[in-house]
Amino acid sequence: MKHFTSVNDIQDLNELLLLAKQIKSAPYENKTLGENKTIGLLFFNPSLRTRLSTQKAATNLGMNTIVMNLNNDGWNLEFEDGAIMNGNKAEHIKEAAQVVSQYCDIIAIRSFPTLTDKVQDEEEQVINSFKKYASVPVISLEGATEHPLQAVADILTISEFKTKKRPKVVLTWAPHPKALPHAVPNSFVKMMQLSDVDFVITHPKGYELNPEITNKSKIIHDQEEAFKDADFIYAKNWSNYNDYGQITSQDTSWTVTSEKMQLTNNAKFMHCLPVRRNQIVTDAVLDGENSIVIDQANNRTFATQAILTQILENHGK
Repeated sequence: MKHFTSVNDIQDLNELLLLAKQIKSAPYENKTLGENKTIGLLFFNPSLRTRLSTQKAATNLGMNTIVMNLNNDGWNLEFEDGAIMNGNKAEHIKEAAQVVSQYCDIIAIRSFPTLTDKVQDEEEQVINSFKKYASVPVISLEGATEHPLQAVADILTISEFKTKKRPKVVLTWAPHPKALPHAVPNSFVKMMQLSDVDFVITHPKGYELNPEITNKSKIIHDQEEAFKDADFIYAKNWSNYNDYGQITSQDTSWTVTSEKMQLTNNAKFMHCLPVRRNQIVTDAVLDGENSIVIDQANNRTFATQAILTQILENHGK
C-alpha cells in the first residue's frame, strides 16, 4: 500500500484486520518502525477523533508529528492548473505538495466537500492534488466522498463484537439540522461490501447515496422493517445526493429509539461521532449497554496504526 485515500486501497481486508488486532494487543511493539520519520497532518476542517487518534497511532510507531490547520496557519492554496493567481490564493498546490514532501515522510489530509458542486467534490480535488504532486504517501483523514480510516475502525469494531459468523448490519439514515457529507456512509458501504455480512441500507425515499457506490446493496425505505433481527445498527445522517447537498427531509420519525432497537437481535448501536443526542439517537440508546460508540472511537487509533504500519513497511522497501 502506497497511499490510503479510499477503502478501495485495501489489498487484503482479513490481513489488515489481523494486523489491527495484533497492534491493539501490543500497540508499542513496533515502536522503531517510524523512528526518524515524520507525518504531517494537514487540516482544512475541524477534527477531534481523527486528529488525536492519528497522532497517537503515529506516536505508537515512533513517528514525529507536525500538525497544521491550513485555513488558519498556512497560505490559501490554488488548485486549478493555469490559474492567474491575482486573487486571495498565495500558493499553488504544485509547490506546496512538493515542499511538504521534503519535510514529511507521510502526508495526511482532511478536507470536507463543498456540498454545492457535486462534480468538484467527486473529483476529490484537494486530496488527489496532493497525491499528484507529493513525492511521499498520502492518507485521507476524510475527504469529500470518503472517510476510509473511520471505515477500518468500524469493521474492526464489528469483528470484535459480532456473535455470529455473518451478522446483519444496518446502516440507517437519521435526521440532522445541518447538511452533512456522504463520506462516512460511502466508506461504510464500501467496507460492508468487502465484508462477510448481511448488509442493509435504510433511508427515506429520495435520500439514496451515490448509486455507483451502493451498487447492488439492499436498500429498504421502511426503517422498522430494516431493523428486524439486526445485529448492528449504524446510524448516520447524510444530505441529499440527487438534490445535491440539500436537506429535503428532517423526519424525526427516523431517530433511533429504544423501541426500534427492540426490533433487532439485541443489536449493538454504532455511530462515528460526534452525534446529535435526541436527534440522531435518543439518550436511552446512546447511554445504553448495547451502545459501542466509545469502543468504536477507541479503535480509530489501532485502525490508523495498522494503515500506517502497512505504508511504512511498503515505503521502506
